[in-house]
Amino acid sequence: MQGTVGTYDTATRTGTVLLDDGTELAFDAEAFAAGGLRLLRLGQRVNLAVEGGRITVVTLSTFPLPD
Repeated sequence: MQGTVGTYDTATRTGTVLLDDGTELAFDAEAFAAGGLRLLRLGQRVNLAVEGGRITVVTLSTFPLPD
């Protein structure tokens, strides 16, 4: 699944992603860390792993999702 970064807080490493259908999902610091990222910028395209309506991994759209 892909989306666009809507918000990102560098202090807490949390934020929101807007899916292509307009749905907004929040991600926590664990999901951010699972993607191996150091920072995000608003409007950036990202790949997402979602389980039970919760983002578990967020990474750049050019990176594969971890197994």
